[in-house]
Amino acid sequence: MIRKICTRKIAYVFVAFVYFFFLGSALAVNITKRGTTGAKFLSIGIGSRANAMGGAFVAIANDASTMYWNPAGLARLTEREFFVNYSNWLVDIGLSYTGIVIPVGRFGTVGASLTFVKSINEMEVTTEEYPEGTGETFSAGHYAIGISYGKNLTDRFSIGGSIKYIGEYIMNCRANSFAVDIGTLFLTPYKGLRFGVSISNFGKKIQITGPDLLVQKDIDERISGNNESVNAYLSTDKFDLPLILRVGIAGEIVNNKSVRLTWAMDAAHPNDNTEYLNYGLEMSLFRNMIFLRWGMNSVFMESRENKYNLGFGLNFDLTHGTKISFDYSFQQYEHLPETRQYSIVVKF
Repeated sequence: MIRKICTRKIAYVFVAFVYFFFLGSALAVNITKRGTTGAKFLSIGIGSRANAMGGAFVAIANDASTMYWNPAGLARLTEREFFVNYSNWLVDIGLSYTGIVIPVGRFGTVGASLTFVKSINEMEVTTEEYPEGTGETFSAGHYAIGISYGKNLTDRFSIGGSIKYIGEYIMNCRANSFAVDIGTLFLTPYKGLRFGVSISNFGKKIQITGPDLLVQKDIDERISGNNESVNAYLSTDKFDLPLILRVGIAGEIVNNKSVRLTWAMDAAHPNDNTEYLNYGLEMSLFRNMIFLRWGMNSVFMESRENKYNLGFGLNFDLTHGTKISFDYSFQQYEHLPETRQYSIVVKF
């Protein structure tokens, strides 16, 4: 009885948080922050399973992609996992994510990840003097290297964190920064109800520097006879990282040997847009062999582009305790072309 009362109180606190979360947004001054952050690739959701559920994954957090959504979920993983994800993102942008998770007994669980985005393939350099090309080429891309750790403080409460090195480049110019992610996960005793909170991409501002910003400048054009070709560097702006706070809740509607139906909802507060909600459902059939998923993300966001998310998964048990799963997600937009993600997870 006491457990049920405590769980209900937690649920009320979450509902109240979401209510005031959006009430405060509605009463706030309407100032747009879109396009004010750098390293925006960090906002692209990782994992076909999570994306098929609309990005409502903070309180589920039970596979290797939890290093992106909520590192506290690492503490609940009991098997080593190797995770590979690829997304054909908008305008031919390719995003690749690789992660590995290793439980280390009572010391917790460690993980490592690599995110790489190829935003521009090799392009020819053109100038005013050589509009047809100089014979040189350039490309642009982004990457993040992370180390994560999660530990159970009790049998129901977990904490976790990640440290990431973030880099972006275009031709001979570079930008880099460090960031941390922090998360918590609480498993209630009431019908598998779970709560999660995470803060992602907390770090210093990012700024482009490099030899391509070297120019020749006349320091004072009003003075004749002075050096008109003094070496100078163009100073670019510094941009915040895409900081985001997520609060999530998840549970099961049906949970038996044949069917499991999981629901999830996340409330998100980004520093470069308005607040929004993500919703998701996952149906597991034939003892976790086949998965069907549906979701909606960015609900209540101003100028929302996303329409719906769909996906499925297949899980196979191989020999010697090895398991492999394949997941696929499809994301439909209002005006932009659809995107797809593909994931493979190997547990051993």
